[in-house]
Amino acid sequence: MPYVDTDGARVFYTDSGRRGLPTVVLGHGFFMDLSMFAPQAEFLESKGFRVLCWDARGHGGTTADPATPFSYWDSARDLLAVMDAAEVEHAILGGMSQGGYVALRAALLAPDRTDALLLLDTEAGASTAAEQADYRTLFDAWTNPEVPLSELAPGLAAQLIGGTPADQAPWRAKWAASDRPAIRQAASCLIERESLADRLGEITCPVLVLRGEFDGSSTAQKSEALASGLPAAGAVVTIPGAGHAPNWTAPDLVNAAIDEFLTR
Repeated sequence: MPYVDTDGARVFYTDSGRRGLPTVVLGHGFFMDLSMFAPQAEFLESKGFRVLCWDARGHGGTTADPATPFSYWDSARDLLAVMDAAEVEHAILGGMSQGGYVALRAALLAPDRTDALLLLDTEAGASTAAEQADYRTLFDAWTNPEVPLSELAPGLAAQLIGGTPADQAPWRAKWAASDRPAIRQAASCLIERESLADRLGEITCPVLVLRGEFDGSSTAQKSEALASGLPAAGAVVTIPGAGHAPNWTAPDLVNAAIDEFLTR
């Protein structure tokens, strides 16, 4: 399995498709891992793309010092290191939720390596004070082994994933097997991220902004603000009936939107 060592992490990634093909790099959301993009990877490969998916610090197969803080700028450098390891000079960068926070920062760090952006259920802003308080409550409970997962998982799965119980079941099983306290530094990174709203105009590549209709986190207002700040973003694409993870719960609709964007 491919790994790349970066400043502070050993990053796990997958590489599918032939070298030399146009490449898409995909970053997952919080509490998830790279497997959430399995439906997109299979679809994109069938369309003639090479696909790199990678696990963020605190998630999946990526390891990092649990005592060392990091930011989404560090994660953006992890993404670029994955591209280096795979010998990919430039690519279409995609991300869902926190993966979108990282993709935006990577586009700012390396505009010449960013062909386009796929931004799914994400935003450019910082957490509000109310959101920060809610996050702290959640993460205090999540990292406390005395709090049963059964008290946290139902609401979290509905918010983060949406869809049906069958859609949520694989992720609830992964959470049950995870080292819950290991998420602390990733949680701080999420809570303390800064806004990029005033820098969106620097990102001039084509951009797809997409969200699930019932996503209560990446709201319609946040998605519109993101799209309006990006010079080459079109209208926000809304996936009907979906929540925060439509690429997992409604993959055919999301794949069709990605295909239309990439074809155009």
